[in-house]
Amino acid sequence: MSGTQSDFPIDLKQYKKLSLDPSKPQLTDEQRATLKANIQLLRDAIVLFTATGAARGVSGHTGGAYDTVPEVCILLSLIEGAPDRYNNILFDEAGHRVATQYLLAALEGSLPAEHLLHYREANSKLPGHPELGLTPGVKFSSGRLGHMWPLVNGVAMAHRDKTVFCLGSDGSQQEGNDAEAARLAVAQNLNVKLFIDDNDVTIAGHPSEYLKGYQVVKTLEGHGLKVVTADGEDIDALWGAIASIVSHQGPAAVISKRKMAPGIAEIEGSPHGHDVIPVKAAIKYLEGRGYPNFGDILLNIKPVPQPYLYVGSTKEVGANRVVFGEAVNGVLDRLSKEEAAKKVMVIDSDLEGSTGLKVIHQKHPEVFIPSGIMERGNFSAAAGFGFDADKFGVFSTFSAFLEMLVSEITMARLNNCNVLCHFSHAGVDEMADNTCHFGINNMFADNGLSDVESFLYFPADALQMTAVIERVFFERGLRFLFSTRSKVPYILKPDSQTKFFGDDYKFVPGKDEIIVDGKAGYVVSFGDMLHRSYDAVIRCRQQGLDVGLINKPTLNIVDEQMTMKIGQSPFVLIVESFNQKTGLGSRFGTWLLERQLTPKFGYMGVTKEGVFCRDLIYWYYSHT
Repeated sequence: MSGTQSDFPIDLKQYKKLSLDPSKPQLTDEQRATLKANIQLLRDAIVLFTATGAARGVSGHTGGAYDTVPEVCILLSLIEGAPDRYNNILFDEAGHRVATQYLLAALEGSLPAEHLLHYREANSKLPGHPELGLTPGVKFSSGRLGHMWPLVNGVAMAHRDKTVFCLGSDGSQQEGNDAEAARLAVAQNLNVKLFIDDNDVTIAGHPSEYLKGYQVVKTLEGHGLKVVTADGEDIDALWGAIASIVSHQGPAAVISKRKMAPGIAEIEGSPHGHDVIPVKAAIKYLEGRGYPNFGDILLNIKPVPQPYLYVGSTKEVGANRVVFGEAVNGVLDRLSKEEAAKKVMVIDSDLEGSTGLKVIHQKHPEVFIPSGIMERGNFSAAAGFGFDADKFGVFSTFSAFLEMLVSEITMARLNNCNVLCHFSHAGVDEMADNTCHFGINNMFADNGLSDVESFLYFPADALQMTAVIERVFFERGLRFLFSTRSKVPYILKPDSQTKFFGDDYKFVPGKDEIIVDGKAGYVVSFGDMLHRSYDAVIRCRQQGLDVGLINKPTLNIVDEQMTMKIGQSPFVLIVESFNQKTGLGSRFGTWLLERQLTPKFGYMGVTKEGVFCRDLIYWYYSHT
């Protein structure tokens, strides 16, 4: 990281420290003016540096961090006034509001302010969610949405002499573990203070529309917390509410009512505000704020092209996570609307635009159930729909969230339920994101006993994704499909421009596939690592090493014939983007030994958060 604070075009030194005392719930004119100036300064900074994420094409989240700046400024002022009374970490259970944490790191001097302009850039150590130990100045890892409050309860137990703050949202509060955290906080009278941004916006829409009956105020009051509602954009009302709950002994919450991204015309009150602000909207906002030259900064940031040209696959790419929904539509198109509604139920967890369900919602609303950020309950609902032998539930979310569902998966398996699960964002294929969204422990889904089969599939490209859906959609039991966040190229047949999984391809569950045969040994791979492994294999073959490549799209089933074939070769190397401790490689060696096969064996997977290096493949070959 390089640069100094003065290199950042908004002078963060203009932030003026302020002390506030909750026993004085009325702001003076000077306090009010200082707060308003600080709020505007930090909101302008957030718009600027998060928009760099849009400029470089790596997404990001502007609205949530922008929303909660008033609360953040007030909480910093409370800590400034009585540092011994408050824990100095502003925990946040909505990790996508990471811009807040990066801005705080810059204000404290832990992070050069100029570095904020590299927001979510690959290798910048500014990923899409905060990770402790990765980014200087970041004081906690947020985990997945809604996972912070239970941990904050423990922090409060460890420091009963201090008040602990936790920022929240109406989206994160939908998670079931927040209900458990609320009950514990009340039962133990923990001095935890929540600050909930209730803007009625999540990724897929408005909770008031897709989750009728859900109200944050009534939910928290029902658990026994003291709850105060305030207009989040009225600084006097907000300070009065915060002073009230901070003075209260025990768990309490301020519910801040506001539109998403207030004051940014193009995204205010819209789900578009949940994601990164578009460059044009940011420039318009910043020019309106008196920053006429910031457009030059944003317009000069361009997406970084992939300079490496992979051989063995196309330049054309397809989005497997989107194709999942299109392929499901292809199956549903062959049913009448009445038959589809009776036979199939597709339930969303506020991620329809990210996991391919949006096209199903649009084309087959008769099967679609919009729902909230409640993965456990939604998965179990899909399983319950598939409790009857002739009915099939479809569930989808990010692969990282599979770890939350292990118990529910077991329950569905014990009840012989029919569920097709699509877990997107598997592996570590986009460096702009991080462990909060990367699914690297996907093999946890295979947690049944040996007398029950579940199938885990990771198609290598969009054509194979379609082939898998066509083959397994109406099969009974639990089926898991994985896809990457990023687009992937199409696999080609050896020495050809013909797509490997074209019209003549038929997917067979449990069958491993020879991409290219070899005598020197075999690489076994799947999903997003197949085209990378293919590239390495081809380049090795060009140098005289006759290496073969096997695609294993069914991850957890042994193909006896193929295992015997490759097990009798000189070496077997597993290459995957899953956790090296829990992935395919951790099993494959056992499968070989059980069959008395003893080739040289190695396996490569994820060993460090958010990192996988293709060059390691060449390293292994050079040492084999």
